[in-house]
Amino acid sequence: MSQTKTRFVIRCLVCATVLCSGFLQGQSTSDQQKRPLPTTSLAQEFPVTMQQKVIAGKTPVGTKVAAKLTIATLVKGKVIPTGAIFSGEVVESEAKSANGPSRLAIRMNDVRWKTGSLAIQVYLTNWYYPLRMSTADDPANDPRYSRSTQIATYPPNSPHGTFPGPPVPEDPGTAVSDTRVVMKDVESARQSNGDMLLTSTRLNLKLDKTMTYVLATGDLTPAK
Repeated sequence: MSQTKTRFVIRCLVCATVLCSGFLQGQSTSDQQKRPLPTTSLAQEFPVTMQQKVIAGKTPVGTKVAAKLTIATLVKGKVIPTGAIFSGEVVESEAKSANGPSRLAIRMNDVRWKTGSLAIQVYLTNWYYPLRMSTADDPANDPRYSRSTQIATYPPNSPHGTFPGPPVPEDPGTAVSDTRVVMKDVESARQSNGDMLLTSTRLNLKLDKTMTYVLATGDLTPAK
């Protein structure tokens, strides 16, 4: 083969290689553009009532605590029913002093119910569902209104749907608000180990058994 023909063949091979490379690169870019971007998962939240009182500075670190779920909630395709019990412990507890704020942190490690259980780390947040007194306009005061027909919804902003069951305490004189709110004068901050720490410079943090608090797997945004 002459040198002229050899050079021609080499140029053809080089051009073919460049074109093929460009085609594959363009196809890869196209595939990347079509591939959906990763999405940030929302924090899972659980409205609960504490099964014991907790007082910052008086309830020691390491104290075992429990909380009862008030609304059925869907987690990873599994329904955790109303009444399921979260178990965990107090991981920080410090009373308010002249030199520092009140500090309280609670971490739950698992949840159990009659037919199942789930290992899940959730933390006490500075959100809660306030009580509202029944009024004449409240259907709970209407004898035609049956509590057994009420619908217990998932926490606000959850896309998972509804389940049958009473969503409010059995006390006919009170009901839980549909919207969670932030505890007044209470701040929250994520610690380096992942725990959620609540602090207050104005009051000593206390939890009772009548309020509906919110446990969550992460930071929560304001309810809409």
